[in-house]
Amino acid sequence: MAAALAVALVTSREEGDRPAARAPVTPGLEAAPGANAGDPQTQETDGDLAIGITEPNANFVWPPRGRPLVEPFARWRTAFDRVRPAYYRLVLDWASLQPSEDAPARLDQPNGGCMRDILPCNGWAGVRDQLRAVAARQQETGMQVLTVLTGSPAWAARPAGGCERGGTDARSRPPRTSALPAYRRLVADALAVAAQEGAELRYWSPWNEPNHPYFLSPQRTRCSDRAPTAAVAPYAEMAGALKAELEAAPGEQEYLLGELSAFDRPKPRNTAVEEFARALPDDLVCGARAWAQHAYVGGSDPVDPAAIGLAAHNCLRSPEIWITETGVGAPRRDLERATDVTAERSACRAMHEQLIRWYEDPRVTVAFQYTLREDDRFATGLVNVSLTRAYPVLRTWQAWGGRRATQDPAPRVDCR
Repeated sequence: MAAALAVALVTSREEGDRPAARAPVTPGLEAAPGANAGDPQTQETDGDLAIGITEPNANFVWPPRGRPLVEPFARWRTAFDRVRPAYYRLVLDWASLQPSEDAPARLDQPNGGCMRDILPCNGWAGVRDQLRAVAARQQETGMQVLTVLTGSPAWAARPAGGCERGGTDARSRPPRTSALPAYRRLVADALAVAAQEGAELRYWSPWNEPNHPYFLSPQRTRCSDRAPTAAVAPYAEMAGALKAELEAAPGEQEYLLGELSAFDRPKPRNTAVEEFARALPDDLVCGARAWAQHAYVGGSDPVDPAAIGLAAHNCLRSPEIWITETGVGAPRRDLERATDVTAERSACRAMHEQLIRWYEDPRVTVAFQYTLREDDRFATGLVNVSLTRAYPVLRTWQAWGGRRATQDPAPRVDCR
């Protein structure tokens, strides 16, 4: 599953968010318990911001007392523990979990725990093991989960059409209407496994980056930025199916909308944030717990366009905004990384300053780092891919997380 997710989540950025370049980290740097002191970055202002993280490797999510780990995984599990995220983002790759229509989703499918072919590796027992780790973490800290679906299996996908990029395959196309009962079964199965393992999956989002052609194609009926969007209608179908399944399931679940890439203007093969938000049905928007938005440091900040699009629905209570993917790094293959310590510190400060802006913005209530272990093809992690060193920006997330209350003053961050 991790390999499929890596391909999906890495390739998406070639037309999307544009993080700032970041240097390789000075050898030997790691987060220290006193990482909240040193740099003059304190902001004595009122605000509120909870911290979340996306990290597929279940071994990092387990509390230290929950599962013994070998090095270097134990070291970085301790670093994850110091972040103490209030929210965890779990991505379910439907195409990997259910490649055949005749078999149920494989939520116990083992994962080798490598980053594709890059060592070191430490495997886990699929989604079920992720949920065991979530349950253990929830018992200790009360961490909440946002579950996001992505990737149509070939048997479920709609046929090609509209304005598509060359090489687009089935996983990038939305599911057919006739496949939505299977989509709902995946949601029901995940909820059932979570209940078996003692985990709560409270928040759900129907699809990852539905305004990006890698995750939902086509975006437009023809190759013109003036052409009608072709992405909103199938996305709204999925959102409606998710809403119905969550309402039918035991327990209390809420849905989010969005998970959008931060496109600030329409193009032939994408849909802009404001455009997408405006085009959704009123009842879906007004019933959503929150709007999920991706926003990487160095790219455009999409909070205003999202808020404007949502305001067009005249809801009695407009959904709050969750930044469900953020980070600093250089995912573009043609963007060479800087190689000096100044760039490392600048990236750390830039992330801290962005979190301050969201903390002070009453519309934004949560920000999720993407990810702990870095994907070498999408370099926005907190620890390098070989797990030998941390980036200074890890200290930013540990300062904002930890045992700090969301309404406490913005923390100090040591970026040295």
